[in-house]
Amino acid sequence: MAFELNKKVVNLVPYDPICGDYRIRLDANESFILPDEKLMEKIHKAIDEIKYNRYPDPLAKKLCKTFAEFYSIDADFVTACNGSDESISVIMNAFLQKGDKIVNVSPDFSMYKFYSSIVECECITVEKNEDFTFDIDKIIKTANENKARLIIFSNPCNPSSVGCKREEVKRLIKSVDSLVILDEAYMDFWNQSLLDEFNDYDNLIILRTCSKALTMAGIRLGFCVANKTLTNAIRSVKSPYNSNSITQAIGIAVLEEKEYLNACVEKVIKSRDELYSEMKKLEKDFPNMLFSVAPNTNFVYTNFMGKAKDIFEYLKKDGIIVRHMGEYLRITAGTDYENKEVVKGIREYLEKVKA
Repeated sequence: MAFELNKKVVNLVPYDPICGDYRIRLDANESFILPDEKLMEKIHKAIDEIKYNRYPDPLAKKLCKTFAEFYSIDADFVTACNGSDESISVIMNAFLQKGDKIVNVSPDFSMYKFYSSIVECECITVEKNEDFTFDIDKIIKTANENKARLIIFSNPCNPSSVGCKREEVKRLIKSVDSLVILDEAYMDFWNQSLLDEFNDYDNLIILRTCSKALTMAGIRLGFCVANKTLTNAIRSVKSPYNSNSITQAIGIAVLEEKEYLNACVEKVIKSRDELYSEMKKLEKDFPNMLFSVAPNTNFVYTNFMGKAKDIFEYLKKDGIIVRHMGEYLRITAGTDYENKEVVKGIREYLEKVKA
């Protein structure tokens, strides 16, 4: 008798990002900034001191302490994870049981719904307003009426780049019995974080990542921040050695450089603003052909009025990769050269169509 896959995985396919050699990659919301020479020397020194025959610190104490000092919070309430994806998976396995209900919003990060299906929970989606703003009252009502065990969303949002003000998020947290997972992956580019108040709530977990503003997508490093009870549960459920020695060493070396990282964030914001400005110029030059959403992240989200797929393919042929999402393209802020090239490519296409 042949072994058969169960229903929850039988139709799944592996995650399939765009791979290959392209001259410009603006599809994954990574930072365009590489560590400078001084920081690279520090990273190499940290790696040289690793005892590779020993397991890493299971609680990544020094790493969590460095992260906590960077954001001026208490390290006792920080858990290191193998990127935000592991954080989400661990949390759902820890706090949900088969048949529980969760509430998410749309559009938002697609992996929330995926991980809820793996733990066999019903995911109830609340559509955002037409301008991508959050309908907090609707989220509260949906969660309470369905006795949702968990609410999860990104703020500011991936992919729309629109955020929800902290006072509104606080109102949501206080109005539900659900556990609220607040994914602040892009909050380094905005000023509405709740990190300074995480310990005021018994139902809040904040996620942070080093893959966006902090220039470290390659080492897969994220953090969960929550009160003592929730932190103990997360630490109990996660794998004992989930953050490897190399990630811990590099993470510490980089997170110690607060002034440098803050300067990197400012550079990314400047790049994003320049990219958005150029996209708005295109909008003016080509009326009714595109519209860009004002960003609070490190990317620009643009509706191309039915032409997004064609523009994506046009850019791809020129060695430029962005993220195609239905009628929208999500374009990560890049170097000055990369921004100019992607805008140039879009302008060329629109001129051909207009002609």
